[in-house]
Amino acid sequence: MSLNRSEKEAVINEVTSLAAKAQTLVMAEYRGITVADMTKLRTEARSKGVSLSVLKNTLARRAVAGSAFEVVGDQMTGPLIYGFSEDAVAAAKVVADFAKTNDKLVIRGGAFGGKALDVDGVKQLANIPSKEVLLAQLLGLMQSPISRTARVLAALAEKRGGGEAPAEAPAAEAQAA
Repeated sequence: MSLNRSEKEAVINEVTSLAAKAQTLVMAEYRGITVADMTKLRTEARSKGVSLSVLKNTLARRAVAGSAFEVVGDQMTGPLIYGFSEDAVAAAKVVADFAKTNDKLVIRGGAFGGKALDVDGVKQLANIPSKEVLLAQLLGLMQSPISRTARVLAALAEKRGGGEAPAEAPAAEAQAA
């Protein structure tokens, strides 16, 4: 069923607002996917903060016109599902992980940082750890020298503590005499 003009404008406005907030756009062809699998994909995407939409390509092109995702306007052909995410890797990760288990979902491309991504680019983006994992790794790297220094100082204090006790005993006897 086709949309009337006001419904099309509403769709364009909604997708334009999604594109304005998003860092990444991933496009995938969904031909042949069952409704149950599509529902599972949407549920997974929603839990990761990814907005998945099945749109008419002309509406999608109009919605991303003037945004960083305009570079992929020529790739918007065929039955596509569009994934927008504020997290740089979330959309790519959700779509790529689902495509591994379901061969009917075919990644077509995407955009990140104003640059078009091919299939390999989307897969590489999906392999980057999430923001939370990267922050945890950074924190671990920052804590590593401090914890090593603390362990070395504790070992030195323990060694000195064990070695000073006998040395202090004669000094205490000398003061008493």
